[in-house]
Amino acid sequence: MLPTHSNARVFAALGDETRLRLVARLSHDGPMSIARLTTDHDMTRQAITKHLRVMAKAGLVRHTRRGRQRVWHLEPRRLAEARRHLEMISAQWDVTLRRLKAFVET
Repeated sequence: MLPTHSNARVFAALGDETRLRLVARLSHDGPMSIARLTTDHDMTRQAITKHLRVMAKAGLVRHTRRGRQRVWHLEPRRLAEARRHLEMISAQWDVTLRRLKAFVET
C-alpha cells in the first residue's frame, strides 16, 4: 500500500489537536450536532464547522440532516484505513531495523 493523496488528507486532518478531539468525541459519544460538539470547546460553531469540513474532505466524517440541524457522523472505515497504513509503515520499519541490527552485529 503506497501513500495516497487521501491518506495524506487524513493524516493532515488528524494532525490538528481540535480535530483529533472531535474525532475522539464522535467515536466515544456517537453522532452529534454542532451545538452538542461545541459544548466542551471554547470555540464558536463556525470554527467547529470549519474543522468538520476539513475532516469531511478527508473522508473522516459525514453529516446528515435532522430537521434544521446537521448531525455529524464519524467514518470509521477511513480511520481503519489510516491505521492499516500506519501498521504497514511500522512493519517496514521493523524489517529495516532488524536488517540494520544484523548488519551492525556482523
